[in-house]
Order: sequence, then C-alpha cells, then structure tokens
Amino acid sequence: MQLEKLQQEAIELLKNLIKTQSFSGEEDKTAELLEIWFKKHEIPYQRYLNNVWAVNKNNDKAKPTLLLNSHHDTVKPNSAYTRDPFKAEIEDGKLFGLGSNDAGGCLVSLLATFTYLYSEENLNHNILFAGTAEEEINGKNGIAALLSKIPEIDVAIVGEPTLMNLAVAEKGLVVFDAVVKGTPSHAAHPNSDNSIYKTAKVLEWFENFKLDKVSENLGEVKVTVTQIQAGSQHNVVPARVHLVIDVRVNDKYSNEEIEQILKEKAPVDEINARSLRLNSSSIPLDHELVKAGIDLKMETYGSPTLSDQAMLSCSSLKLGPGDSTRSHSADEFIYVKEIEEGIEKYIRLLEKALK
Repeated sequence: MQLEKLQQEAIELLKNLIKTQSFSGEEDKTAELLEIWFKKHEIPYQRYLNNVWAVNKNNDKAKPTLLLNSHHDTVKPNSAYTRDPFKAEIEDGKLFGLGSNDAGGCLVSLLATFTYLYSEENLNHNILFAGTAEEEINGKNGIAALLSKIPEIDVAIVGEPTLMNLAVAEKGLVVFDAVVKGTPSHAAHPNSDNSIYKTAKVLEWFENFKLDKVSENLGEVKVTVTQIQAGSQHNVVPARVHLVIDVRVNDKYSNEEIEQILKEKAPVDEINARSLRLNSSSIPLDHELVKAGIDLKMETYGSPTLSDQAMLSCSSLKLGPGDSTRSHSADEFIYVKEIEEGIEKYIRLLEKALK
C-alpha cells in the first residue's frame, strides 16, 4: 500500500475520532470507527467490549508477538477550551480537537503502520494491533480485560505522545489513603491531641521522605500528598484527618515493597493502598526495538506519566507522535506533520527491528 495514501487515511480517521465522543467507558462509537477501518482494508478483526484488535496476515504461532497498542478513550474537555472540542479543524498545520494528541495521533499512526505491514512476510515477530478503551481511568474494561482474549504478548509498543522518542521506562503508581487520629473536642477547650496539628508533622515527614534506590532512567520514587480532608464545623476539633498520597514508583521497587515500607515507616495511624496493579515498566536497552530506535536517532528517556504499560507484564516501550505536555490541555492539538512522520518512523523502526 502506498504510504502517502495511508497517511491521509489515518488523518481522516483521526478527524472522525475527534468528532465522536469517547469519554472513558463510552467508547462504543469510536470502536465502530476502528471496525470500519479494518473492514475497508479487508483485515479480519475481533472486538471485545470497546476493544478492537487484529493480527498480521502471516501470523505464526512459533514466533513471539509484538503488541502495538494505543487507546481511543478521552478525558472530558476542561472549562478553558475556546474551541469546540469535537470539531476537528486544521489550522496552521495543527489538527485541533479533544483526543487529537492524547492519544488519537498515536492510535491512527500505529493502526496505519499495522496496515502497512499486515501482509509482510518473513518478520521475526507476529504483530498484533489493539485499540483499547478506558486508559484514562485505568479501567478494568480496557486492555486489562483484553489480555486473556489475545495471543500471549512478548513485547509491546504503547502509543502515547513522546515526540517519537523512546520512553524505555515508565513509573508505576500507588495511591494511598491515610488517617491521622486525634482526640475530638470543643474548640474552646484545651486539647494537646489535636489531629490537625499532628498532621503538620506528618506532612513534613512526607515532604522529606526519600527512598534509597534511584533508577538510571526514572530517578527517585516520588511521594506526594495530594489531598487533605478534616473537620465538619468551626468549633469542633476533628477526630481524624484523611490524607491521600500519590506515589510514583521507579523500576527499583515493586508496588508491594512500597506498600510495606510506608506501612512500617509512615507516622500515621492508618495507611492503605487503593490498588497495587499499576506497576512500573521498562524494556532492556539492548532490545532490538531500542537499538533500532537509537540507530534512527531517537532519544531514550524515562517517563513519569502513567499509561497502559502499567497493565502489561512483558517488556514495553512507550513511543508516539505528539507532545505529552499538550495532553489534557485546553484546545488540544497535534501537528499533521507529526502524524505523517510518526507513521514513517514507526514503519522504519519495525522494518529495522523485525527483519
């Protein structure tokens, strides 16, 4: 298939995706758009919930499998938008619209790449494309629900905006709920066990807390208190202060280790993890995909932001057109040229690594 024609079709698909509301958990119509693409290109596909996937024509069960994955759900538009978030407009080379950058550009670029290589022979990996749902909410009906339905994956490229540089590692996430207890009382009476005053020292502890193991690609584990809730009226000292702690985990610790460390060391009365399933992820620097990317002048780095990589147990690489700093922003956009170049670079990368 001609590359230029495929690039233009991918851009048109992205326009249609932007025009179609696909908030997390409501992606049925954008899943239909992916189905239409496969039908048009006469590629057999399957769908489970709002996840759509296909395998390459010359699939060989004796070969390992490479997953190409990105998501078609979006966050809701924020109040600072000055444009219609569902109106796909191209202006000054920018394609505006909700989900254009995160992660529509990656999704259509990977889909176009899969289509380009669909009938390729003599690849050393099978290629599996999956357009998945609920990434923005780390939902259970997205890629997590698909893993038992698709062939076993040996390595993955997850499409997220990285300026087509190689995110060779990604931090995991554990969110903790914690409680600082005190003695409730009337505000007019003396109280040496005020839960709010005690929390001041707890906040200082979290601010200064450091873990020893530093990752070459991801740096330190980052521990941040992000929410505080206490009290119901002005004249009552509350019995409890509730804290939420956001922990971004590097690849030197498991989520279970982080939970154990905070349970042992944090100066709070209660602390519990909401979930331990969003793990850090990485790919060896000597992997053929990474070496091929470096040969193509792509830079390597560690990503602090979370993606569907957290759901995968295999080695994975985050890579895609667009810029992460535009994600979830008002008047979101991606450059048309970024999509065109993204498809070219994906194809060159896979041809170099898989042949």
